[in-house]
Amino acid sequence: MGKQVIIAISREYGSGGHHIAELLAQRFELPLYDHKLLDHIAEEKGMDLSKLKKYDEGLRKPFMHRQVRGMSNSPEEIVAEMQFEFIRGKADAGESFIVVGRNAETVLKGCEGLVTFFVLGNREEKLARIMEVRQMSEDVAKIALLRHDRERKAYHNHYSKMKWGDSRNYSMCINSSVLGLEATADIMEQFVREKMKEHQAQ
Repeated sequence: MGKQVIIAISREYGSGGHHIAELLAQRFELPLYDHKLLDHIAEEKGMDLSKLKKYDEGLRKPFMHRQVRGMSNSPEEIVAEMQFEFIRGKADAGESFIVVGRNAETVLKGCEGLVTFFVLGNREEKLARIMEVRQMSEDVAKIALLRHDRERKAYHNHYSKMKWGDSRNYSMCINSSVLGLEATADIMEQFVREKMKEHQAQ
């Protein structure tokens, strides 16, 4: 593939951003780091995976943590920092990969070859996808959509000075509802390939 390329994808719940990441991982033949990233960390550190997953992409509980010599004892923040450290390590080692969420566009900011996306969608299309993929009723899907996006926004904004979904924070923001997931992946793939050409020419 030549020089390093890292594709970081943030997404609204129900937008199909994770599926698009899987498509891009296949097309570029790159490893994909998503919620299963914790599997790698648990294996490397010999930790209980179920405990790590309990605190994945969560925020510390008010009044339930304290700072000790500048270090937080919040399990949510400890798990977050382990994930940030993991993807930083992969980037510093010169590896190419795709990462979903994990505040990657902030954590890896400044890395050569980094291309960042925010995938959004129209509410009705997102609800339909959640109902189909998660086998939820419409009422439950509406609640899930609001809850997941609220939690993702809070998590991102806790660790970043830039706001979640702010177009200035990403290489490209794209609405997957306009053309569908496959065509959206096509556009993102072409964008990455153009950025790769520019990066490799330097």
